[in-house]
Amino acid sequence: MREAYQVELEQLAQHLAAMSAQVAEAMELATRALLEVDLGLAEQVISDDAKVDDARAECEEQAYALLALQAPVATDLRTVLAAIHAAESLERMGDLALHVAKAARRRHPDPVLPEAVRPYFTEMGGAAVKLARQVEQVIQTKDVAAAKDLEAADDQVDDIHRHLFTVLMDREWPHGVAAAVDVTLLGRFYERYADHAVSVAKRMIFVVTGRMPGYGSDEDLTV
Repeated sequence: MREAYQVELEQLAQHLAAMSAQVAEAMELATRALLEVDLGLAEQVISDDAKVDDARAECEEQAYALLALQAPVATDLRTVLAAIHAAESLERMGDLALHVAKAARRRHPDPVLPEAVRPYFTEMGGAAVKLARQVEQVIQTKDVAAAKDLEAADDQVDDIHRHLFTVLMDREWPHGVAAAVDVTLLGRFYERYADHAVSVAKRMIFVVTGRMPGYGSDEDLTV
């Protein structure tokens, strides 16, 4: 029975890792749709979002079944609880990629981004996808050091996001209010995507250590 239970826990982790791969691909395609003004890619991301939603529902159903039927304790309980929260964050990452794709579709055949800000979104998109790929590996390996490294990549996205406001607030901004609104929203989507990736990584640290990063070193969240 114990061996079968551990197999179920591993399957839950693999489902989460697969979700990470899904949302990484979604943001990669959404960013390409944005930069390349590609309606087909935007439509693909939009139609595939239902698969991410289904994956979250499957993860949560499996996690709640483990809680109800196995009464896990200690590390196993942390694993199940972390999986529930991680699935929610991953689903939100999928939604943020969806928002990017919808912005690309809404403006098609015109580009959403003025030429001056395209390099920033190229960089943010690459960093965001890299974060999601790293999350996939962290879920599979439960590598605490690798999980902590994600915060550096998140800082990169935050720095670009802040710089975008400097660009938008420049009195010489020549692209009008609509473009400024689009750039503001899109920057926020990438910034939040990266934040959710870091949140998932912190959940994996919690699984291993019993402590949730960000709540203070003296607060033990051991279950």
